[in-house]
Amino acid sequence: MDNDAINIVKPAILPVLDPAFRPAALMVRTFRQFVSDAVDPVTIQLALEQADGSVFHFTTEILPESHPLTLNVYTYTYIERLVKFLLWSRGGFRIHFAGPKFMADGLQKHFRETATGQFDSNIIGERIYDRPIEVVHATAADLPPEKASTQPLGRHLDGCRIGFDLGGSDRKVAAVIDGKVVFSEETVWDPYPQPDPQYHFDGLMDSLRKAAAHLPRVDAIGGSAAGVYVNNRVKVASLFRGVPADVFNRRVKELFFEVQRAWNGVPFEVVNDGEVTALAGSMALGKNAVLGLALGTSLAAGYVTRDGNITSWLNELAFAPVDYSPGAPRDEWSGDYGCGVQYFSQQAVGRLLPAAGISTDPKLPLPEKLRHVQELMSRDDERARRIYQTLGTYLGYAIAHYADFYDFDHVLVLGRVTSGPGGDVILDGAKAVLGREFPALAKRIAFQVPDEKDKRHGQAVAAASLPRIAR
Repeated sequence: MDNDAINIVKPAILPVLDPAFRPAALMVRTFRQFVSDAVDPVTIQLALEQADGSVFHFTTEILPESHPLTLNVYTYTYIERLVKFLLWSRGGFRIHFAGPKFMADGLQKHFRETATGQFDSNIIGERIYDRPIEVVHATAADLPPEKASTQPLGRHLDGCRIGFDLGGSDRKVAAVIDGKVVFSEETVWDPYPQPDPQYHFDGLMDSLRKAAAHLPRVDAIGGSAAGVYVNNRVKVASLFRGVPADVFNRRVKELFFEVQRAWNGVPFEVVNDGEVTALAGSMALGKNAVLGLALGTSLAAGYVTRDGNITSWLNELAFAPVDYSPGAPRDEWSGDYGCGVQYFSQQAVGRLLPAAGISTDPKLPLPEKLRHVQELMSRDDERARRIYQTLGTYLGYAIAHYADFYDFDHVLVLGRVTSGPGGDVILDGAKAVLGREFPALAKRIAFQVPDEKDKRHGQAVAAASLPRIAR
């Protein structure tokens, strides 16, 4: 994707270790400025349809067909990246496209014929909504009406509960009695490459038993994990990426029902880890309109609305693009470029090590590489500081981009990557970007950071509040 128009949009604050970074927020702002200066811009209306009938609308404008950039890759990049972000943030299998037919046809071809488009269609369309992604060209009058619902999540702390959080490098568990934590533990594990789901089952059961040993009884179990879960069924989850498809269908889809039966059928609920991130923040703050971002093995995101509820959105921002540079790093799973996982996770730290001048054994697992960087940072090593400064710059521009899609006043930032003094450097960098490039957002948005223990265990505690105990 060689495009001079893209390359000229340089950030005012360059990431110290990644001068090629071209933030999506600036690309969108620059493109919209082109459109506002043009005569007769063209309105595009999108409607994303989910299997349950939910429909989400989004409206934007592009340059008229007579403009020299209309048929340029810049315009197509703007639309394709916008649609990708909407798919991974909102979700949906059918995209109703009211705009130029050649663009609708181009998007449909993208999802049918390109490797990254096929990945999105397979994961979002087929595995989550049971059908491939479809792009339907329509007129504005033909768009299905917007239909959305929200619902409360968790906040139940009565009784004796266990909460767990399953990450890519560790699993966390907490025992809670009437809202008070009486035990919490973190255990290292390696779920990604495991082909036998018995590994996942045994690991989770081990953590649950340890928590149960600190309770007089177990009234309910709640959990969070990376992936998409519908009524406790596993639709798609990176934790099980090493499991063959036939074994996944036979064992993994119903794995949490198997765990529930092992605990005598107590109330049991598991949801996406990003949702629990946002819930944890909302509970701790006593406030709503929260976007939660957990920087760990991957990027987990969740959103609590202004009325304190959650939506049916996917919020899988690990796959949502934040960097439009043609040479941006590619996600190892989807193969796409500029996606959030490469900027806000252990993978980001590992990727930046060479640029920072830090040498490690290439075979060293990412959690160990992160731990090494954290140790260096504790000694005020300038090389480690540059990594955190780079992450902070990334985060500031990404939050500005997220604000185009989410209505939030609070950003909760937590996860293993933010532990230690490096976390403060990340936040300082993000605030500097907002203050310089997006002053209106800087005045409106408040950053929230849990204390060190809650950074590591807050999700497990919030997860414990998910199930309702029948009385």
